[in-house]
Amino acid sequence: MLIKTDRYRHRYTAFEMYRVFLDALASIAIIKRNRQTHIVDEAFVERLMLAVTEVNGCALCSYAHAKMALEIGFSEEEVSAFFAGSDAFVTPREAKAILFAQHYADVQGQIDPKEYERLVAEYGEEAVVILAAIRVMMAGNVIGLPYSAIQSRFKGVRYTNSSIFYEIGMALAPLILIPLALLHHLGRSMFARS
Repeated sequence: MLIKTDRYRHRYTAFEMYRVFLDALASIAIIKRNRQTHIVDEAFVERLMLAVTEVNGCALCSYAHAKMALEIGFSEEEVSAFFAGSDAFVTPREAKAILFAQHYADVQGQIDPKEYERLVAEYGEEAVVILAAIRVMMAGNVIGLPYSAIQSRFKGVRYTNSSIFYEIGMALAPLILIPLALLHHLGRSMFARS
């Protein structure tokens, strides 16, 4: 018998997963360009991703991004602080973006457009990269959450607000939803150019 002690912080539907993928596909090019231009430095991008992952509670993403953060020079205390929800290592310059990232994850991407306008007013051209980093991390979390639940189930700890059918369904859903989102994204891009 499995012990029921863990739970999803955010349980996404297939439609929400699709919307997250669509947003992420529009953001991947921005993240790639940022790696060349360094509009937003790597550590700031990683802090944004840690903030999103902390809110969504994806165990796989938490592990992967903790490792990445340590590799780029974060201390163990800083990584632990992020996962504890502490702002101890958040710089004043990054604070509003970190709060925006947490809020974005908390409302599953359904932000008021005025909130993004405030981000742009604060960060200028960096706001586009900040939003892109958040959206890409959301996609990673949406993919990682059901895998985290399945992995937890095999360790004997079942998510209380889940079922094996939900976990398997959401783990397989990206196989259909990502190609559909890609076609949707390409269609949007073509119509935007004409």
